[in-house]
Amino acid sequence: LKSGIDILVGTPGRIKDHIQNSKLELSSVKHVVLDEVDHMLDMGFAEQVEEILGSSYKKGSESNPQTLLFSATCPRWVYDVAKKYMRDEYEQIDLIGKKTQRTATTVEHLAIQCRSSQRAGVLGDIIQVYSGSRGRTIVFCETKKEANELAMNASLKQDAQSLHGDIPQKQREITLKGFRNGVFEVLIATNVAARGLDIPEVDLVIQCSPPK
Repeated sequence: LKSGIDILVGTPGRIKDHIQNSKLELSSVKHVVLDEVDHMLDMGFAEQVEEILGSSYKKGSESNPQTLLFSATCPRWVYDVAKKYMRDEYEQIDLIGKKTQRTATTVEHLAIQCRSSQRAGVLGDIIQVYSGSRGRTIVFCETKKEANELAMNASLKQDAQSLHGDIPQKQREITLKGFRNGVFEVLIATNVAARGLDIPEVDLVIQCSPPK
């Protein structure tokens, strides 16, 4: 940082720490990108983001940085908050349009009704039929307890490991690496695995209950 950089990628908290410790100076920033802006502005980060950008933005100034905001969902309030950072003539680029429920046309969707007491056995059968003995499956659960219990359930005929927020980051990385490399076939996870994972060749994704 001291010798100067072209691009900085960081979380709001860590960037703020560096500014407060006088290790980072943002007055000459040319471009600002906020990724997942709906979550960034909704999860209590809005204050931190405003504080960070305060040194780069001057109200009404033509020399303010170019601002790019990315979001998978854009509720009305996102636009209202975004206007604080955007020029009056900002452009909105919508890749979804009216197809708000658009899903991949190559994916088949099935809904299966079963009692919770039968779920582990049904899951084992579904994985066997739709993913085979060597395919990869991700199973999403609502809770960490549910993920742990399913991963250890004898009804699952495949090797399974769990992934959730109580597992240390280093172990999570080892688990994901094992899943990518085919060391085990079934990853049972909470929504900690719902964003930003790049795992090729997943044959089957199962939601244990409709996601909230």
